[in-house]
Amino acid sequence: MKKLIILFFSIMFCANIFAQNESLSVWSFTDELKTIINNYYKPSHPNVRIDYSLTPTDKFPDKLDDALLFSPNDPEIFALENAFVTKYVEHGEDFLLDLTDIYNENKDKIVPYIAEIGSHNGKVYALSWQTTPGAMFYRRSLAKKFLGTDDPVEVQKYFNNWESFLKTAREIKNKSFGRCKIVSSGVDLYNPLLCSRTQPWIVNGKITIDPAMEKYMDLCKILNDEDLDAKYTQWTEGWFAGMKDELKNEDGKSIRVFCYFMPTWGLYYTIKPNAGDTDGDWAMIQGPAPYYWGGTWIAANKNARNPALAKDFIKYVCINADFQKKWAKDTRDMVSNLDAINKIKDTYSDSFLGGQNYYAEFAKSLRNIHDKNRQSTDQMIEGDFGEAVWSYVNGRLTKGQALMEFKKFVAKKLNVSY
Repeated sequence: MKKLIILFFSIMFCANIFAQNESLSVWSFTDELKTIINNYYKPSHPNVRIDYSLTPTDKFPDKLDDALLFSPNDPEIFALENAFVTKYVEHGEDFLLDLTDIYNENKDKIVPYIAEIGSHNGKVYALSWQTTPGAMFYRRSLAKKFLGTDDPVEVQKYFNNWESFLKTAREIKNKSFGRCKIVSSGVDLYNPLLCSRTQPWIVNGKITIDPAMEKYMDLCKILNDEDLDAKYTQWTEGWFAGMKDELKNEDGKSIRVFCYFMPTWGLYYTIKPNAGDTDGDWAMIQGPAPYYWGGTWIAANKNARNPALAKDFIKYVCINADFQKKWAKDTRDMVSNLDAINKIKDTYSDSFLGGQNYYAEFAKSLRNIHDKNRQSTDQMIEGDFGEAVWSYVNGRLTKGQALMEFKKFVAKKLNVSY
């Protein structure tokens, strides 16, 4: 009898350990991850229980900070938005599960910039199932009228670099008698130039202005002073109005916007819903520079109860080609596995873009996107830089004065030198 009792409790103990090891707590700020779990991961992993928690993006980092500091086992898996992923990756040694082995086994399949952003000091701590390459979306009818062609291959020749971009902007202005603007505002150029940097904002404890960011200042000033832009910044009413040909100047005369710089999600969730009668009159090219904008990464808790299961989850979501092919076909999301991309990229077309294959176009730029210059302080710095740029653009300060004010302010705020 005694042996039976011991055997019973041994079985129960093992069962509890098994049950514990086959469960994961997952936190996110996006419903995308919930959909991935319910519709893809669970059906292929029926024995894994997922305890899922959704928190609004603005409250998510604080909740995650508290959990990592005071409740070390939960969450075991968590999503990290592009805006704050670097904050956690930079402290990966203290809080995150090392995913370098997963990366090394699959690095030839992973879009390079995804791993770059998820890495710190030679180790990989976060990966993503998606990529968010950007493009220059232009109006076909305007290109044909002012450039003589709406063919993306030919139109790209007018925008191979920032010098040709400005030359073409002036040509369009002259031919349209000032009624067609190249962009809504210079702010549209921010992400392409930000991704062109060769150094971060802070180098060896000193605030640094990369030449690409000075180029951004110069372009914004030229566009404004030469009346090449519509002077409506992103997410304003006028910015959206330009997408549907409803933008007017101060005299009530119609103004047209030639192009918008947007990433993958910008096509689906920004331009398309606001295009109105311009549906079908769009096309896309890379434009002057490759870039990305946004995205979601996944990391695991260093103290996860079952590190192997946590890694298996990340491998399935962020690397598994079969899952990513299904996800891409179901959602049109640009995925991160190069094998999956190459197998499906030639199967897409979009009537909104005049039948153009947007997936293949986005895929062209992925290997040219790099971002090794991210730092956890970027968000605090970039808003201040934007203020400096517009002080210069609006004529309140000279370029030198604006940059000096910016450097002094950031140096004091972050306790660095300038």
